[in-house]
Amino acid sequence: MDLKLTEKVALVTGSTAGIGLAIAQGLAREGATVYVNGRTQERVEEAISTIKATIPDAKLKGVTADFSKVKEVNALLEEVPEVDILINNVGIFGQKPFAEITDEEWMNYYEVNVLSGVRLSRYYFPKMLAQNWGRIIFLSSESAIQIPEDMIQYGMTKTAMLAISRGLAELTKGTEVTVNAVLPGPTWSEGNEKGVKQTAEKENITVEEAQQEFFKKYRPTSLLQRFATTEEVANLVTYVSSPLSSATNGAALRVDGGVVKSAF
Repeated sequence: MDLKLTEKVALVTGSTAGIGLAIAQGLAREGATVYVNGRTQERVEEAISTIKATIPDAKLKGVTADFSKVKEVNALLEEVPEVDILINNVGIFGQKPFAEITDEEWMNYYEVNVLSGVRLSRYYFPKMLAQNWGRIIFLSSESAIQIPEDMIQYGMTKTAMLAISRGLAELTKGTEVTVNAVLPGPTWSEGNEKGVKQTAEKENITVEEAQQEFFKKYRPTSLLQRFATTEEVANLVTYVSSPLSSATNGAALRVDGGVVKSAF
């Protein structure tokens, strides 16, 4: 299927690893020009080399920015003045008891996970409306709906993304601009792989046994009963980024392996 992305320019935040890297690969494979983003030039260059290894003709550009620093975000906007597709993927997560989460940590989660997408959308959204075409996608999570008790600060940010994406979509009426949220479930990304391997070492079990234990203890409602691959998540994001997805707007699209026990 031709997703008609060859003339499009995309910015994928936090795209040096995990889901972000897979999304950048998916968009590049469809012919889009993709800005790969990370906090350091070294990581950005490594990601570009990784994509080029499988897609030699990929049209890639690198841009660095730490989204906890407003000055670096502003510098990014100057370097990348226009995009057709904005993927708000950058984010941080971590397990911590609620009573131990400090004000500073709450604000850092909000700054990186929420305000990153707000700031970029505020800049690019009017331009998309002016050209009457654009795609903005927020990478939320099933944790936006089923807030994890050990990551309340993370779940809060992912719920906020749903509100922002739906609110922005309301401003697109009668245009060819769409704003959506994609909600991955447990995904075999860099962070989760590291966590599962640490559990396996700590409990002296295999990685496969640690994965099974994760779903039994933390995600028993999963229908997939395994971690999704980053490519499986990226496939949906790539489609929603395309002109073919023009009737999908203001939606919260789950690619969670059936973790959320809901018919819609």
